[in-house]
Amino acid sequence: MRVLFVTYPEKIMFLGMVPLAWALRAAGHEVRVASQPGLNDVVTEAGLTAVPVGRDHGLYRVLGIEPEKLAAARAGFPKPYDVVDVPRKRIWTYLNKGYDFAVTWWHKMENVPMINPLVKFARHWQPDLILWEPTSFAGAIAAKATGAAHGRISWGLDVFGMARHHFLEVMNRQPAERRDDPMANWLGGQAERFGAEFSEDMITGQFTIEQIPASLRMPAPGIRYLDLRYVPYGGRATVPDWLRRPPERPRVLLTLGLSAVERFNGYTVDLKQILGSLSELDIEIVATIADRVRDELGTLPDNVRAVSFVPLHALLPTCSAVINHAGFGTLCTTALNAVPQLALPVHFDEPRLAASLAGQGAGLTIHSNEATGDLVRDHLVRLLAEPAFREGSVRLRDEMLAMPAPSDFVGELEDLVSEHRART
Repeated sequence: MRVLFVTYPEKIMFLGMVPLAWALRAAGHEVRVASQPGLNDVVTEAGLTAVPVGRDHGLYRVLGIEPEKLAAARAGFPKPYDVVDVPRKRIWTYLNKGYDFAVTWWHKMENVPMINPLVKFARHWQPDLILWEPTSFAGAIAAKATGAAHGRISWGLDVFGMARHHFLEVMNRQPAERRDDPMANWLGGQAERFGAEFSEDMITGQFTIEQIPASLRMPAPGIRYLDLRYVPYGGRATVPDWLRRPPERPRVLLTLGLSAVERFNGYTVDLKQILGSLSELDIEIVATIADRVRDELGTLPDNVRAVSFVPLHALLPTCSAVINHAGFGTLCTTALNAVPQLALPVHFDEPRLAASLAGQGAGLTIHSNEATGDLVRDHLVRLLAEPAFREGSVRLRDEMLAMPAPSDFVGELEDLVSEHRART
């Protein structure tokens, strides 16, 4: 098969695709990764072939949003996707206007620069399968233009599928003359440009590859989900010397993700205060802190090892607990190592994921707005002292290990492509 991955040029969205891309190549299939040119180095660093399409767009730059003004946008879901958490907003005016806003100021802005060159490449290369992350609708358009099978590969909770379910449910209760559908209008117009017609799979895929274990998910009715075990990949990595020695005290990792500093205006908790409170405990703290933030913190407590990066899959087996932001990759890597987690969420699906994690007994959560040093310390003491959290983490780990590994999953994709060929 020829398999084309399509992603917006955000590193965190791409990283979760890599192990499946490796597995497809190892099985003898051809793989390409299409994105804007800015992602080229990240793709090729993973040993994959990059296909630059369009131009480097820079959504936040184009919109003229300064980093310090993004703080409010980080909290929870943007409209209309916040309807998954706020039932009172599941009304027609809010959903319709919300989708119109999201299409105009998000999805078009991300996808339009990629559409024409992506379709041109797809028509040249003729992929059998296109896998796209849930906001890269250009991938679905290219699939329509070429007749390829296609599906989404998730990087978090399926907020997009669930919001779409609520939209359709409410829209179908409206009189026919009021059933305006901004997503269908836009994607349908794009499909017509390339000789095809709109269908709902342009929004939610013919299937969705889901890497979050079932106990933590938010599945949308009517969507075909395929289980894929999460395999950690964080880019180029080297195991430092200090990590080759067993810790002398319980080791706790504090990590708050890449995008907080790379994309936004820094961390949303008071790191200095939290590290000060944790210094009262007889533990070793490994804190991954961006260099520019590290310089602002001054002298750190003696039990803190501050590093800009360390490969989580190498570090986590040595940890007794993890304090994190409940980001998809960090949470899943931690869960795969059966380590109890204290989540300090703020962005997009992080609060929802953190709540589900705590509900499964695999950790605790404090919203970052409430995360004082004393509260973090007291919650961490519980994680380290109460065996139930370790037991819950082991259950979650076992659930993940029961999911098909990428090497086992390739055959399922081969069957899906065969089914698609038979239908078309």
